[in-house]
Amino acid sequence: MAISVGDRVPDVDLQIMTDEGMKNISTSEIFEGKKVVLFALPGAFTPTCSQAHLPGYVVKADELAAKGVDQIACLSVNDAFVMDAWGKSQNAEEILMLADGSAKFTEAVGLELNLTDMGLGIRSDRYAMIVDDGVVTALNHEKPGMLEVSDADTVIGLL
Repeated sequence: MAISVGDRVPDVDLQIMTDEGMKNISTSEIFEGKKVVLFALPGAFTPTCSQAHLPGYVVKADELAAKGVDQIACLSVNDAFVMDAWGKSQNAEEILMLADGSAKFTEAVGLELNLTDMGLGIRSDRYAMIVDDGVVTALNHEKPGMLEVSDADTVIGLL
């Protein structure tokens, strides 16, 4: 069953890259005491994700901050090395690039996408959520193959 508005974000570790290398970061560290926009997508360096989804948040980072967002986070079922390289290639300095390499968070929130038949394994479905102090206050889950409700402009309208 998928996470929904009013639910707490599950407590799991994700990975990020730092100057010292790969580091675990807990969801409590990411979400507690903050307003966070988390958007998730099927894969780094993939067409829609690279051409529209992440770039929209890069361009709108200041608008999101002006609406009271403390952190913008991008999550994918990729490793931290890939997420770091993708973030750098997209000039996503304002965005926390979260690696969910084993899909623990993705499965815990019930928003996985099984692309095994295409040789891609378990991925994250495309969605965006607003999380206020660890509680989901908005969740927009995309229909397969679409980018209509989890884009930065739509999320700005929800804030």
